[in-house]
Amino acid sequence: MTSNPLTTLRAGLGRRIARFVDFRVDERTRGRLEHHDVRLREAEARVTEQEHCTVDHRRRLDELEAGLERVRGDLLWTTGEVQRLVPHVAAQEARLEDLRESIALVPAGDGGQVAQARTLIEEIQRQHAQLRARLSGVARYEHRLRQLEERAGETANG
Repeated sequence: MTSNPLTTLRAGLGRRIARFVDFRVDERTRGRLEHHDVRLREAEARVTEQEHCTVDHRRRLDELEAGLERVRGDLLWTTGEVQRLVPHVAAQEARLEDLRESIALVPAGDGGQVAQARTLIEEIQRQHAQLRARLSGVARYEHRLRQLEERAGETANG
């Protein structure tokens, strides 16, 4: 292999220029690349965190959907029970209304019966008033007796 001195000179000069250009390019881009690497790692960490959050949210959403399906089943059952009970409740209400109306009806009485009932009521009221007066007198008597017993006890002790 014969080597041409011009080729050798050209290759050596090309290597030297390439090293010089590489050095200058490396020197100017080093800070920028490091800054971009830091930002890229931060972005990767955020993406990883968001993926974990997304997985957690999907799991929770699946649990909520399963719970919602249970609630829907319960609601369907409750709706069926309410629809089944509505006629029974309506029948009970009708019976209660009939009973209320039958109780509310006052039997018709003649004038003599009404007068006799009023006389009986007035007599009962008079007797109640007499009983209240007697009970009130008994209460006063007991109160006075208690006071006398207390005084007698104080003089015996004192």
